[in-house]
Amino acid sequence: MNISHLFIKRPIMTSLVMLAVMIFGVFAYRVLPVNDLPTIDFPTIQVRASLPGASPETMASAVATPLERQFSTISGLASMSSTNGQGSSTITLQFVLERDIDAAAQDVQAAISQAARQLPQDMPSPPSLRKVNPADQAVIYLTLSSPTLPLSTVNEYADTIISPGSR
Repeated sequence: MNISHLFIKRPIMTSLVMLAVMIFGVFAYRVLPVNDLPTIDFPTIQVRASLPGASPETMASAVATPLERQFSTISGLASMSSTNGQGSSTITLQFVLERDIDAAAQDVQAAISQAARQLPQDMPSPPSLRKVNPADQAVIYLTLSSPTLPLSTVNEYADTIISPGSR
C-alpha cells in the first residue's frame, strides 16, 4: 500500500495530521532561541605611531600614508580608517570574519617593517600594533554623584540597580 494512497483515502486523518504538524511548528517556532544581535568578533588590529611635535597634516602625509599604502596590500582587509592628531596617528584595520587574527597580525607587522624605510627617521619608536575587539568598547559612560550619600552607597547602587550582572 502506498503512503499517499492512505492520505487520499482518509481526508479527516490527513487534516488532523496536518493540524498537529502546524501546532507543533508554531510551538517550536515560539521557543526557538534567536539572538537579535549576535556577538561577532571582527578581527581588528589598531596600529599607533607617534612623532612628537608633528602637526596632524604631517602625521597624515609622512606617517599614515606610507603605512596605509602597505596595509592595502594585505589580503582579507575589509576596511581601513585612520585618525591623525598632534604628534600621533592611529590606523584601524578591520579584516573579514574568516581571517585569523594572529595571521593578520603577522601580515600587519610585516607591512610595518616594509614601510619603515618610508617613515620619518626621527620617530622615537616604530609603529606598534595591538589586537582589539570593537564589541568590547563601552556603549555609554555614566557618572554618578550625590551631595548627600557616601561614595560607597552610590557605588553599591550603581552595581546592584543600574548595571546588575555587567561585570
